Order: sequence, then C-alpha cells, then structure tokens
Amino acid sequence: MNPETLRLKDISWKKWGPYLSERQWGTVREDYSPDGSAWSYTTHDMARSKSWRWGEEGIGGICDDRQLLCFSVALWNGKDPIIKERLFGLSGNEGNHGEDVKEIYYYLDSTPTHSYMKMLYKYPQSEFPYNWLVEENARRSKADPEFELIDTGIFNDDKYFDIFIEYAKSEAEDILIRITVQNRANEKANLVLLPTLWFRNTWRWGYDDYKPNLFAISNDTVEIEHKDLGEYLLVCENCNGLIFCENETNTPKLYNYRDEMKYFKDGINDYVINNAASVDPEKDGTKCAARYDLQIEAKQSLQVHLRLSKKNPSAKTAGQEKIFGLRLQEADLFYADLQKEIANDELKQIQRQAFAGMLWSKQFYLYNVNQWLKGDPAEPTPPAERLKGRNKEWRHLNNADIMSMPDKWEYPWFASWDLAFHCISFSLIDPGFAKDQLTKLTHEWYMHPNGQLPAYEWSFSDVNPPVHAWAAWRVYEIDKKMSNAQGDTQFLEIIFHKLLMNFTWWVNRKDVEGNNIFEGGFLGMDNIGLFDRNSTLANGATLEQSDGTSWVAMYSLNLMRIALELAKTNSVYQDMANKFFEHFLYIAGAMENMGESATGLWDEGDEFFYDMLRLSDGSTFKLKIRSMVGLIPLFAVEVLDDEILQSQPEFAARLRWFFDNRPDLASLVSRWHEKSADEKHLLSLLRGHRMKRILYRMLDENEFLSPYGIRALSKYHEEHPYELNVDGTLLSVKYTPGESITDLFGGNSNWRGPIWMPPNFLIIESLQRFHHYYGDEFRVEYPTHSGNYYSLDEIAAGLQERLVALFLRDTKGRRAIFGDNDKFQFDGNFNNYLLFYEYFHGDNGRGIGASHQTGWTGLVAKLIQPRS
Repeated sequence: MNPETLRLKDISWKKWGPYLSERQWGTVREDYSPDGSAWSYTTHDMARSKSWRWGEEGIGGICDDRQLLCFSVALWNGKDPIIKERLFGLSGNEGNHGEDVKEIYYYLDSTPTHSYMKMLYKYPQSEFPYNWLVEENARRSKADPEFELIDTGIFNDDKYFDIFIEYAKSEAEDILIRITVQNRANEKANLVLLPTLWFRNTWRWGYDDYKPNLFAISNDTVEIEHKDLGEYLLVCENCNGLIFCENETNTPKLYNYRDEMKYFKDGINDYVINNAASVDPEKDGTKCAARYDLQIEAKQSLQVHLRLSKKNPSAKTAGQEKIFGLRLQEADLFYADLQKEIANDELKQIQRQAFAGMLWSKQFYLYNVNQWLKGDPAEPTPPAERLKGRNKEWRHLNNADIMSMPDKWEYPWFASWDLAFHCISFSLIDPGFAKDQLTKLTHEWYMHPNGQLPAYEWSFSDVNPPVHAWAAWRVYEIDKKMSNAQGDTQFLEIIFHKLLMNFTWWVNRKDVEGNNIFEGGFLGMDNIGLFDRNSTLANGATLEQSDGTSWVAMYSLNLMRIALELAKTNSVYQDMANKFFEHFLYIAGAMENMGESATGLWDEGDEFFYDMLRLSDGSTFKLKIRSMVGLIPLFAVEVLDDEILQSQPEFAARLRWFFDNRPDLASLVSRWHEKSADEKHLLSLLRGHRMKRILYRMLDENEFLSPYGIRALSKYHEEHPYELNVDGTLLSVKYTPGESITDLFGGNSNWRGPIWMPPNFLIIESLQRFHHYYGDEFRVEYPTHSGNYYSLDEIAAGLQERLVALFLRDTKGRRAIFGDNDKFQFDGNFNNYLLFYEYFHGDNGRGIGASHQTGWTGLVAKLIQPRS
C-alpha cells in the first residue's frame, strides 16, 4: 500500500487543506440587507476593508479545518491600484451572462490528504484592467460572449508572472510552502510578494471576545497563539520584513464610523501601495504578511520558502527540497496505482488535473441561519424584513464543515445535487470523504425536519433532482470494488434511514394531485422549459413533469436496491425493498396513463416523453419540447440477478403476489418475467420498443447527439422553436448551443442546447445497466441514420469517448474546451493546463459558464477510469 493511501487512515493529515474560499463577498451569508440583495451588499471593492462574519477568502490559500488560521498569497506588480489578495470577477448583476471570475488560474495537483498540493496563478505585469472588464461586460448584451481577461490582450506579449504555489506536509501540522515566481517576459520585472497569515475574526460578534495573536519574534519568524489551535510558527526565509495589522473592518472608510481601532484589515494594502501609517510598528496583530521585494530577470524564476508548523524552535526552511521531492514522489505513486490500467499519458494528465481541481475545491463552510437571521449581539440589529425573507424556513441549519464546492469563486457554497456527483469521482481517491459528504447532508443540522435536503444558500428550499440514493449506492459499490472488501453496510444503512424521510417529503410535497405524477419544480435545469419551473403557474395551472416523475421512479429503484443489499444480513429490509418496488410500479402506471381519460406523458405520435400542462378546468396538453426532460426516463432502470430473488424469498413472494393481482402494472415493467441468458431481471420505465425510440432521437446528430456528448435540447428546435401564447405573451424555446440569451431562470446557466456532464454521465450508466440485461445481441443504430449498429455497452463507450474528447487534443493539437482561443490552444505556458467548465457548447464543445467547476465536470475522471 502506497504512503498516501496509508495516510488516508489518519484523519489528522486532513486538519490543514485548501479550505479557504476564493470569494466571500457577494455571498448570501454576508448579506444583511433588507431585500436579499447579496451581490450589492458586499462587493469586491469592499472586500479588502471588511472583516467577514462567515468565512475567509484568498488566492491559493490553506487553513485549518475550522478556519481559525488562514494563509494565502498576495501580490503587487507596482502598477495596480490595490494589491492582488483575492480573485477579481463580476457580480451576478454586472456580467452579461451572470457572475464570472476574470482571472486565469489552474489547480495542478493534490493528494487526498493534501500532503502535496500545487496551483498556478497568472498575474499580469501591466495594470490589471478592473474598470475595462466591468465596463465592457456591462456594454455587452446576452447575445454577446463574455469579455474575459484574456480578451484584453494583457497576456499577448508574455508580460506576466506565473506564480506557482506549492505545499508539502512534513507532518500533519508541519507545512512547507514553496512559491515559484516565473517571469515570462523578455525583460526583467519587479514584484512585491506578500505571503499572508491571519485569523478569521471570531471575537467581534458578541459571543466570545477571546482574541488570538500574531507577533514577530525575529525578522523572519511569526509566532502564532490561539487557545484552540495551540502555538505555531511561520518562518519566512529571507523576507524583507514582516508587516502587521488587524483583521478588523475599516469602519471609517466603509461606514464613516470611528471606534478605538487603529489598524484595519486593509492596512497592509495601504502601506504597500501608499506607504501609509496603517500597520502596527510593534509588529503585533491578527493579520500579517512577509514582504519579498523581488526583481526577476527575463525568462527567469525565483523561489521563496516558508514553513508553517506547530511551535518548534528548530522549524526552519532548510531541507525543504527533500520533503517536496518525497511528497511529490508519493503523489506520483498514489496516482500510478490508481491509473495502472490507463495506457494513454494524456488521459492520465486529464484525470489527475480533474482530481486536483476537486481536491482544491474543498472549503470550510460556516452558516448558522438562526444567528444570521437574528443578527449578532455586538452588531447592529438587522432589518426586520429579513425574518420573512430568504431561508427563513431553515433556522435549524447550522453548518461548520469542510464541504466540496461546485466552484470556490462562482459557487462558493455547497449544492446538494452537485455534491452527489462530486462524490462519484471522490470515491475513486478518497471513499471516506465521499461517504462523509453524502451523510452530512442528511444530518439534523442540514436536512429540514420535514425531510427536505438543503439545495444551496441562495434558496435552501429549491428542489433539486433526488440523486442522493443513487450516489450513495454508487459510492458504496465503487468503494467495495476498489477495496476488495465486504462493503460499508453501516454507511449504507445510516443513509438509507435518513433518505426514507426525504423520500416521504417528495411523496407528500411534490405529488400535489396524489396521482404519482410529480411536479418537482426547478430540478436543477434552470431554463430548459417555457416556464420558471420553480414558480407557481398562473390561473391554477400545474406542470406535471416527465423529469420530476422519472427522477422519483429512479429514486424508488435506488432505495429498493439499497434495501436488498441490506436485506442480505437483515431480512427486515426485504419489506422495505417491496415498498419501493411498488412505488416504482405506481409511478410507471401514472406515467403511462394519468386517469381514465388522460393520455400519459408518453406521446405516441412523436414517440417521446413530454411535460404536461394541466389547466384549472382539468384539461391537459403536452409541451412538445424535445429536451433532456424526455431522456430522463432512461435513468429509472435496475437489473437484479436471479440469485437475489432466490436468496430473499419474502421479497420474491411479495413480487409474485403483486404481479398476480395487478397485471395492469406488471405489464408496464419491461420484461420482468423474462430472465436474460445469465439469469437477470430488468426493472425499467421503458420497454424495449420505447427505449429504442428514445435512443433513435437521442443518437441523432441532427437532434441530441453532438460530437462531444448529448445536448440538453434537441438541435431540431434551432429551426423549429417551440412557441406557446400565454395570455397574449409569446413564450419560446429555441436551441441555443452556447451562453443563454435570456435572463429567465438562471444567470449564466443554459440548458437549451449545451452539453452538461451530469445527465450525460447518467445516460452512460443507464445504457450500461440496460446492456447488463440485454447483452450484446440487443443492437441499436449509432449514430441514427448511419447504418451502423452497436450494443448498448458499445454506444455507452462511444458517448464516453465524445465527452472525454472535450479535453483531449485533436489531430490539429486543439482542445475543444478552449474554442478559438489560440493562446490557450498553442502557447506552451497555457495549453497543458486544463479548465473544467460548468457546461459545454452544444456544437463545438467550447467550455462555458463557471471555469473551475471541477465538481461535477470532474466526473470526467470517473469516465476515464477503466471499468475492469
């Protein structure tokens, strides 16, 4: 067993990690406005001067697992109006396609325990174009692309620094830091490097006035005292001096209010930029920086070494190279073990960078909703309107955990359905963390007392697809397979019981008519339909959703499968398995025929599933939009070995009774009575014919099939937009393969044509399960109209290849994700570094949306991993 795998058994090695956010400003947690205007209540311009209540931010930073002590890197090129100590980007109100970070940075490497980590930030030597980025994006419309930092031309002459930030742990609480500054320009350049250390402000709010302390004990060493953390030292080899201030809000600047404070959070910034008397001459405080005045020759680099460790008089930076070399060697061993069946070096690089992005995107997430709504004892009382505003129903929610973020700048808060997908890839490298993340969301201080899982801080009450049971089962399977063990049934049993509450919530809250057709709501796919699916429709109409209903059918099968696994050692669970089997059948029946006069969600003419609009007078009509909504019924599929029925007689007997007494429902279940050649039974919403008809559209390059995966909306709607006149207003859905051209239902997210990794991943897994039953003899034309027929497993592999091709170089040396950006495509200092975008252009594969959403796009790591 390699050393990193052994370290995973010792939780102390995770005490320190990349748990710092990349954006605290503009978050819901820091918003105390009366109307919930989070983007304007705190801004990037305020961030350097305001002490945060709920978290800290930085560039390439680390902190302990309670975020008491933080470290990150700040920079000044001598030209910017402020030091660069946080990533810049546009708020949701400023960007023409919503919030967007306007920086270039990459996560390059990390082990699961963060014993070794590396990231890269590209810092221009010219003045950073803050105003230009704001003004140009404000000028642009939804029909225009976003104006990015690379578009300003600031990197054209290579006048920038590559800042490589690396960490290597000598021990769990002994962290070596190496910062390499590479001057890419053809002339020498100066840089002020400011490695920065500070305490999160825990003393200002009126609960505990204990104030920790940082103070200089020599020209290059800071002593750190904290009652909970203990004593540490930060050694800053060959620095030009230590600078101290307080992590306190500059109230005179922001609020025109003076108190006894003299040195504020922005003191280091003002001292470096303006030589202001804003730092403590006694070299004492709660925030400090080591100053390095560097002059770097053309095309050359310099290194800076620091060491953060539990107090140890001998803690110096000597011997760093040996430790860095050892930890990097161990990281290579860890990934070599994982990747031993991957022959292609480029695939190994893509997978390793995907894992790096996921590991770097862990964050300490602190949010006590009750305290946030009421306000803190030592702070002004918040506006009373907030008590009736955002998240008022979630007063029980009290989070203080390391969580996997979708993107630590654009989405620096956990999102429950994103998190489920994150855990699939995490299970390959750290199954313990994956199981812990899934379990956390079901704890009493996350899950609502009524059983609902929290969505995300913008609205915990939003409804996301119920994929938690699927993720729990898949993590259990992957962990069992990789460890060659029995399987962690304790994890499975704990989460099963909590998900029973969530399933009950779905049945009671999202099936308004009690007919097993689920309205669902938002369900994560922002603008995929005509209506805002998160809002109540006018005139008493309801939207009966093919995807909402299919998700719950899938949920039923997932819980049935978990119950059957638990029943192997406790026969009580056979009864629970029956319960979810019956739920699945009732849903299948409802989708087929909603009442005696209804026509179901399946359209016989188009041979596709559609949402149905039910009007207040009881009449219904289908919304004939060919979208991912109609593909999601594929996900509700399970294959059971005959051995399970033989070994669990109570379950089998109940199935026989149900089939004998409800033949109308039994007929809906695809081939249940027909065992496959290798003794398997199939449960699916789709009989063979319907599945083939859905695949006929899905695998058509003129509809859903893109060179890079399955589109969220059929390309058919490019020339044939779906239109509906509602009370004199014409609503339309048109195929839009890139950024959204509408403000409706989501800022920079577009489900009307692009490729999204999560549903593609579920399509692939579903095809593999269907193949597990049907075998190689069941063949489908792929692509449609090509005349070539393949097994479902071969088609799944083909879709996998298309998705992975987003990141691979083609025959011309281009990666689809980088579009027509030649700097990213061909410059050797850019083109080996990958970005894992939120979603991808439906025709050319260009990366769109959040540029560091390695969370669910990190699923590509699982797609690359061989299935042996």
